[in-house]
Amino acid sequence: MKYNFDEVISRLDTKTVKYDLREMLFQNSEVIPMWVADMDFRVPKEVEESLQQRVAHPIYGYTIQKETHFFKSAASWLKKRFDWTVSEKDMIFSPGVVPALAMAVQAFTEKGDKVAFFSPVYPPFYHVVEEQGREVFDIPMEIKNNRFELNYALLGEKLSSGVKLLLLSHPHNPGGRVWRKEELQRILELCQKHNVVIISDEIHADLVWWGEKHIPLASITESAKDLVITCLAPSKTFNLAGLACSYLVIENPKLREQYLSIAKPMHLNFGSTFATEALVAAYEHGEEWLSQLHEYVEQNINFFTGYLSQNIPQIKAMKPDATYLVWLDCRELGMEQRELVKFFTQKAGLGLNSGTDFGKEGSGFMRINLACPKSVVEKALAQLDEAVKSL
Repeated sequence: MKYNFDEVISRLDTKTVKYDLREMLFQNSEVIPMWVADMDFRVPKEVEESLQQRVAHPIYGYTIQKETHFFKSAASWLKKRFDWTVSEKDMIFSPGVVPALAMAVQAFTEKGDKVAFFSPVYPPFYHVVEEQGREVFDIPMEIKNNRFELNYALLGEKLSSGVKLLLLSHPHNPGGRVWRKEELQRILELCQKHNVVIISDEIHADLVWWGEKHIPLASITESAKDLVITCLAPSKTFNLAGLACSYLVIENPKLREQYLSIAKPMHLNFGSTFATEALVAAYEHGEEWLSQLHEYVEQNINFFTGYLSQNIPQIKAMKPDATYLVWLDCRELGMEQRELVKFFTQKAGLGLNSGTDFGKEGSGFMRINLACPKSVVEKALAQLDEAVKSL
């Protein structure tokens, strides 16, 4: 089946964060919203049909995962996509990766403990640490050849100062880096040396471009499973974020029990009726849709980055290895961050993420979401081009 990713589907009045909060977030209800990480594409046909079939049954009671195909489908997907063999007994449901990160911070640290991560990074990394009374130890990355690179000396220094937990964005958000095997090995070695548990957020693992390869951190070495907890989901892959569906892989029994000591009392280790249906349908029938999505998003990224380079050289795009998110270096525009955000929302009519939401290293940067029809990307670029030329 050929999927039509050029189709423009109105999402107005569907109670969607991306569109219906524009006035509140951007003080402009007409901006093209290209910020929050969900897609403007129709989900795979099999997912839509599976949900419609379940909706047709008029009772929506509590739903189980263990005795269904939920974990079986997820384990099969991980084996097929990443050659990673995972036992179903080591998998735990979560209503989302961010709730899982928050519960992991509770499970593996105490108030006042230090939690490290590489910055800039996905904003909830800061929230789940700071809002639970832990201390953020961010490790700034370096930009070399328009790519983020890790600073291992600084990582070792930070870990040696009493860090209890490392949160890893893998692939990286907002920079779109796919971490190479040798990079992951260095991270593992340092964390093993200092006895630091790693929470690896791999929600974007299926969205890897240009023939790059995602390697699950826990699969790198046999000993990796002793300190790595992996967070995964079909939500970014298949545009299912509103269904609150994710899962963890925790192969170390001790770490698994520590995590469940937080999740179980909150009754957050089992999920919703529709999350279950959607995951199974997506993982068992969605591979062709995903293959076509890859081709389409790669074309969007190439078109967008090429247009900037040729027509708006003042803004430089960090071309991603993964994710449909592009990190934009706007420092040549010479604006303070508030002025930059206002320029995008009021002059260019675009609702993007401010770079400083990802940490202080994001000053002068913005993040854009290109998981939308090409016509939307074209319109956004035309508006941005006109706005820059008017400066």
